[in-house]
Formats: sequence, C-alpha cells, structure tokens
Amino acid sequence: MTSGTPAPAPSIASPPRVAGAVAQLAALGILGPAVFTVLFTLLGLGLGLLPVLLIGVVFLLALLYALFAVAWVEAARVDGLYDFGLPPRRLRTSGRPGFGGFMRTLWLQTIDPATWRGIANLAVSTILGWIVVLLLGVMSSGIVLAFAPLYARSETVPLARTGLEFPVAWTVPVGILAAIVSIAAIIGLALLHGVLCRAIMVPSREAQLAEEARTSAEAARASSVRHAGAVHAADVERTRIERDLHDGVQPRLVSVGMTLGLAQQKIDSDPDAAKELISEAHTSTKAAITELRQLARGIHTSVLDDRGLDAALSALAARSVVPVHLDVRLDGRCSRETEAAAYFAIAEALTNAAKHSRGTEVRVVARFRDGNTLWARVEDNGIGGARVMPGGGLDGIVHRVIAAGGEARIDSPLGGPTTVEVSIPCAS
Repeated sequence: MTSGTPAPAPSIASPPRVAGAVAQLAALGILGPAVFTVLFTLLGLGLGLLPVLLIGVVFLLALLYALFAVAWVEAARVDGLYDFGLPPRRLRTSGRPGFGGFMRTLWLQTIDPATWRGIANLAVSTILGWIVVLLLGVMSSGIVLAFAPLYARSETVPLARTGLEFPVAWTVPVGILAAIVSIAAIIGLALLHGVLCRAIMVPSREAQLAEEARTSAEAARASSVRHAGAVHAADVERTRIERDLHDGVQPRLVSVGMTLGLAQQKIDSDPDAAKELISEAHTSTKAAITELRQLARGIHTSVLDDRGLDAALSALAARSVVPVHLDVRLDGRCSRETEAAAYFAIAEALTNAAKHSRGTEVRVVARFRDGNTLWARVEDNGIGGARVMPGGGLDGIVHRVIAAGGEARIDSPLGGPTTVEVSIPCAS
C-alpha cells in the first residue's frame, strides 16, 4: 500500500462479525435497559437532592463518571467487534491545579464528544437489541410451530409472541416462513448495527483533523508553559544562589580577609594575638567551606544521581533542623530531571518549614502513581498561612515542577498544616 492511501474500512458483513453482533445485541436488549435505569436514577437523585445541602452534587459526579465508564465499555465493545481502530478513551483533564482546575476538568468531561457518542451508540444498540430479542423469540416459536403436526392436539396452533393461530395443516410452511423471516431480520439488524456504529463511533475526517489540531495546540501550550516554568525556575534559582552568596559566604570571606589582615599587622609586635586571629580566620574559613558545600549541594546532589531519590531524601532529612518522618516507597528510578525536580521541591519545602512554619515535625511521603508518575507530599504541623510570593521558595517549587512537566499544589490555611504536593511524570 502506497503512502497516503487510506486503509480499507473493516468489513461489518463477515459471518463472525454478524454472529458476534447478534450475540451482543441480544445481551444489550436485556442489559441495556438496566444500564439506562441506573443512569437516569443517578440523574434524578442528583437534580432532586441538589437543593438539600448539595447532596445531589455527589450523585451528579457519580453520573458523570458513570457516563464515562459506560462510554468506555461501549467503545471497547464496538472496537473489539469491528476493529474500527477507535482511540482509547481517557478522562479529560484541564491540567490546572486547585479547585478551579477541578471544575474545568468536570466541564471538559461533561462536553466530551466521545462520551456522548458512546452513550448514543449504546441507546441505539439497546433498541436494536430489544428487537433482536423479540425476533429470536419469534424464530424459536416458528421452529416449534413447524413441528406442530407432531404434537398438536387441537385443530389450530398459536404462534407465540404474535397472538396469531394457524390450522395444523398450515403450521409447517408458516413456521418455516416465520423462522426464515426472523433470521433474515436479525441478520439485517446486525448489519444495521455495524453501519450505525461506524457512523456514530468513528469520527469524521473533519472531526479527526479538529481533534489533531486541538491536541497539537494543547501540546504546544504545555510546551510553552514548561519553557516559561523552566526560565522562571532558573531565575528563582539564580536569585537564591546570589542571595546565599551575598548574605552568607561573601560576608564570611570578607571577615576572613580582614582577620588575616589584622594578624599580618600583629605578627611581629604581638605574635600571640596574631595566632589567635589566624585561628579565628581558620575557623571562619572552614565555616565558609561548609556553606559553599551546602550551596553546591543545592545546585547538584551527587547522591541523587548515584543512589536515587530515596537515599537523597534520607540524607536531606538527616540534615533538616526540623525532625522529618520519611515514608518513601519507590521501587524504581525515574528520569534525572524528574528526580531532581522532586528532590529540590521537597528540599525547598523543608527549608520553608524550618524557617517559617514554627512546626515541630515534617512528614514526607513519596510514591509511584499510575505506574509512570512520581508523587510526593510534604506536610508540616506548623502555623500555616504560607503564600506563593514571586521569587520566593514556594514560587520556585511551582515553576520547577511545571518545568519538569508536572503539577504542584500548595495548601496552607491559617493555623496549619502546610502541605506541598507535587506530581511529575517519570519520563519528563
């Protein structure tokens, strides 16, 4: 097949697919009404109880996710039967943190065309299935009627499900005709089912192009957000390094230089005082080296590369001023960018807890979620009230996580506790 030539549409008239369609329609004729009864019950309860302390919201949320589940099963059923190549159904998400992001996620899921196509297809298939169930009954009755001369004890024999009665002499041709017509109608409905499934479930070329354009736009927007986050995170990190150098190491080195200068002046006139000054300078130099090591550790952590996030967090907790309870259960490694983003987010959260929270304990939890997402939460028992300020530590956490393609959520009500939660894709 040459490039650009569309693949032939899968046949819906092959005997195995027709037989499968008949079996599935018969099952839907029985199960479909029960499914829609549950959906309408959730809708009724949700709307009816909405004014009562918003209890109805719970039922409406259940309805929304039930609709997605039903549409997902319907898409899997249709694609498994006809091999249309339908894309996998996924819950839509706004990609935004917080309550606003959650509400937008619900709205996007509510208007998701794929979900409503699945529900519409199930409704049509249920109606067809109900007819198939009736025709199967007529077919079986026709077969029974064809053998009526062997068991009939009266002059007329009824054809079940129709209310019609026929003389015994007519039962054989009528029974055979009823069975043949029923079988033909069942096959016709199975073929109609395939045609309608293709029309409803398979997006048009225009819709596919629109979806591809939307996906490309979302990818471009996400890339732009990640780029902006990376730039901002780098700017925050540079500001932090400058501040630490200016407020910590630089004054200490200036003090060392001044102390050595005084020692040089006294080395001839007062050797004992000069020795004391040199000893003081030596102590300050060691303290400056320690500060530089800590600063370098904030830029790059070798233990993170060598032994992974679990060991790096253990070392981080050991150095923390506030006692840290670690609950890290990671049975693998992520990309270096992902682990570094998680490590520095946790490190900055611990630093903020030590400086501002007035807490006596911090709990750090880290897990793999959904097989490909690194999730971590840092929670202190402090006074709360932390806010994301431009250029501050929490701001750096948010943008560093965004730069790695993840999401960050910071919750710090007055009175505490302060919680920093990050989710970062492993393959970022």
